[in-house]
Amino acid sequence: MTYCLGMRLNAGMVFVADSRTNAGVDSVATFRKCFVFDDPDDRIIVILTAGNLAVTQSVISLLEDRLGSSDPERSLYACESMYEVARLVGRTVREVYVQDGEHLKEHGADFNASLIVGGQIRNRRMRLFNVYSAGNFIEATDDTPYMQIGETKYGKPIIERVLTPQTPLIEAAKCALVSFDSTIKGNLSVAPPLDLVICPVDTLRASVRTRINDNDPYWQGLRKRWGEGLRNLFSKLPDPSWAQEE
Repeated sequence: MTYCLGMRLNAGMVFVADSRTNAGVDSVATFRKCFVFDDPDDRIIVILTAGNLAVTQSVISLLEDRLGSSDPERSLYACESMYEVARLVGRTVREVYVQDGEHLKEHGADFNASLIVGGQIRNRRMRLFNVYSAGNFIEATDDTPYMQIGETKYGKPIIERVLTPQTPLIEAAKCALVSFDSTIKGNLSVAPPLDLVICPVDTLRASVRTRINDNDPYWQGLRKRWGEGLRNLFSKLPDPSWAQEE
């Protein structure tokens, strides 16, 4: 299991992914699931991956190997819009399915892959997509300015309460980290290190690109203060009127 989150805001985009993989409690490892493709002054594209690790690694490897092509049907750097980027990623997922899908099925394994794809190309607007195992995709909107893949249920409530398109980038990053804290509390298969990328609008670059380890002082302080704040707030909630009835 994993958890990945992408946010598309007026001020830019925020991406966070954990790095834990597991094939049972005795087979836990760390693998990067956040990939940044940046061509200076022309585009920045961020891809987060969840699902069968062999499948998603194959997709990313194919995309990386073809970056030098001038064909927009093959290279992320040749696509003229983020919509074309999402289509390319979807086609690559389907290509891996044609190659490996039946073999996985014969060995009792599912072809399972989800990818968050977001970024901006010069003179175009920022866009954020969720690409499914079938290669089709949906796009984030002002009504729902974020995408989640993997273990989504624990981290969703805080996002729904806090995030709007007007949320500043740093506030959105804090919201994302609190969302991850809730998920990590609820599911042992999600864990640091966390890869975090912040892309301000129209800059075509990542202003923040960092890995947060479990012993990171800010991460530890955030988790502690959030937990204490929740407990303090809960203790101050008024008792219901029926609590006084005998």
